[in-house]
Amino acid sequence: MESQSLGSAADPAEGAVLRPRVEDLATEEALELLGSVALGRIVFTQHALPAVRPVNHLVDGGDIIIRPHEASTLSAVLEAEEGTGVVVAYEADAIDPATHLGWSVVATGYATAVTDPVQLERYSHLLRPWAGGMFSGAIRVTPGLITGFRLR
Repeated sequence: MESQSLGSAADPAEGAVLRPRVEDLATEEALELLGSVALGRIVFTQHALPAVRPVNHLVDGGDIIIRPHEASTLSAVLEAEEGTGVVVAYEADAIDPATHLGWSVVATGYATAVTDPVQLERYSHLLRPWAGGMFSGAIRVTPGLITGFRLR
């Protein structure tokens, strides 16, 4: 792991504030941290521009599962695409605003619709969307690249 200083670490006894260090996360730790929180942001393309939506998720076998609203932009994008899926990024973090300590993880990969009825039923019980509305499907994000950092 490589560390970078965000500023000089002065002696707190002299009244200076210590600044957190940035430490890169190993892939396994980054995925574990991603699975430790329920809320993240999915980044996808809408009308050739980047779009971001907050969603709740679960990590299942290294994949990120979300359940979008029926007829939402993200659902429509997946229905329109065929083949390997849609390139997306998924980001989640837990950073304390007072101490500036915590972590952030970004997973980049392909999003595909979950079509297996058994898996859909399982995810409907494991993952309850926070927002109201109709949710009949699920999206699987299969990460090809997972990066992250910790502020210590």
